[in-house]
Amino acid sequence: MQFKLYMDVHEFYRDTYEVLMRHEAQNMIPLGNIIIGHQGKDKTDWRDPVNWLMVTISDATGIQLTAIMTPPHNITLYATDNILNPEAVRCLIDGLNDREIPGVTTEKKLAEYFAEKYVLRKGITIHTTMRQCIYELTAVNPDIPRIGTVRLLDKKDLHFFPYWAEAFFSASSYGKTEMFIPQEAEPYLYRIASKKLYILEDDKGMPVSMAGFTREMQTAIGVAFVYTPPYERGKGYATSIVAHISQLALDKGFTKCVLYTDLENPTSNSIYRKIGYMPICDSLQLEFEY
Repeated sequence: MQFKLYMDVHEFYRDTYEVLMRHEAQNMIPLGNIIIGHQGKDKTDWRDPVNWLMVTISDATGIQLTAIMTPPHNITLYATDNILNPEAVRCLIDGLNDREIPGVTTEKKLAEYFAEKYVLRKGITIHTTMRQCIYELTAVNPDIPRIGTVRLLDKKDLHFFPYWAEAFFSASSYGKTEMFIPQEAEPYLYRIASKKLYILEDDKGMPVSMAGFTREMQTAIGVAFVYTPPYERGKGYATSIVAHISQLALDKGFTKCVLYTDLENPTSNSIYRKIGYMPICDSLQLEFEY
């Protein structure tokens, strides 16, 4: 097995893009990252490839394992064709040497195997931060009722959006019970300027739910940032806005929408299945404790 460490994101993109595209929906995170790096349009925060860890493990037949880490985020892995190669995992861990990995986010079996071998080698402990399911949609259920009006998030929403965003991030963090109170407008204006987030207004024009897009792939687009304030839940708002923007994505020419769900939240999983999302694989977020 050959461990190859990349310093050039463009070379890494050329070597891994087609491999990762074999399971496009499953690989939304690494694909989205290498596209960001390859295009070089945005180098804010973690998006600057100069700080990334990019590795492939290959044998005579080609790449067997792909790894990318965009600090401070977890390392993400893909075993080519989802064939777990123990020798490739051992080669990756050998090559990482003393580099500290905060955790791993990837398909369940590979995440468990890598974590087991990594913590054994390092003499550290591990805990699960989230158990997820990756869903894919190719057609929206036409029977989903449309409620209110869906529009793009706008600067006029700055009076409530930062709080919704932080509530969403808090709810998405396993075991987190505290919400960050927004202090500056800049990170939220960045989200607004992306023109990827949408707001659902009820019949009185009041914002009641939000959802949006994340990474855009060759044929797939990610759906995320689904949030409804607690006092507005149970009224079908999340179902309606996710169905709306999913259809919007299909109308734009994407052949599938992809989203991640927390398996500990049966309500959201039920909502997405009702809309037309189908599970394709389970994924784990694991954190290492040094």
